[in-house]
Amino acid sequence: MVQDPKGRLIPRLKHDRRTKKAVAGDREVSLLEFLDSTQLNCLNEAPQHGIKKILSRGKTISDSFLKSDVDEQLLLNIYFNQAVRVRSIAIQSLDLASGPKDIKLFTNKPSIGFEDVEDDQEAAQILSLTRDDVTDRKKIPLKFVRFQSVNSLHVFVASNQGGEEETRIDSLNIFGVPVHATKDLRELRKAPEEQ
Repeated sequence: MVQDPKGRLIPRLKHDRRTKKAVAGDREVSLLEFLDSTQLNCLNEAPQHGIKKILSRGKTISDSFLKSDVDEQLLLNIYFNQAVRVRSIAIQSLDLASGPKDIKLFTNKPSIGFEDVEDDQEAAQILSLTRDDVTDRKKIPLKFVRFQSVNSLHVFVASNQGGEEETRIDSLNIFGVPVHATKDLRELRKAPEEQ
C-alpha cells in the first residue's frame, strides 16, 4: 500500500494521467487546468471584476466577469505551470456592445505592459472578432506554428464591438495540448525539501 501522508502524490498522478491522455491522443483540451493562478494578472481591470473570476475552474456564467476600468483596453497576462501548445481560444461577452473586438496575442513575455503591445510586429497573431464570435463562444483557431511551446499567453484587447468605454468578458477558454516533456517545475523543486 502506497502511503501519501501529505496528500500530494495522488493529485500529481491524476494530473500526469490527464496530461498523458491529452498528448497521446493529441486531442484538444481546455488548458485552464494548467494555469499558474499565482501569476495571473490583468492590467486595467475593474477592482470588483478581475481576471481570476473568469478563469477559475468550473466557472459558470453569472455575475462573475472581467471588466475594464479606465477605458476599453485590457491586457490579460496568463501563465501556465508547464509548456503548452495553444490551438484556439473562445471568448464570450453577455453584453454584446462591450464584447472584445480587436485583439493581439503575444507569447512567452516575462513581463509586458501597454507600452509593449503597440508594435504589431511582435504579436504572435492579431484577431478581429465578430459579434457572433463573442456571443456564441466560438473557438477561434490560432496559427498553430506560433503557439507551439507557450509558457505565457498575453491577450491585449484594443477595442470592443460597440466603441463602449468599458470592455466586458464573461468567459475565456484556451484550448490545446500540454507539451508532455515538460514537467511542473514547482513540484520538482518541492521534492528535495520535503525529504
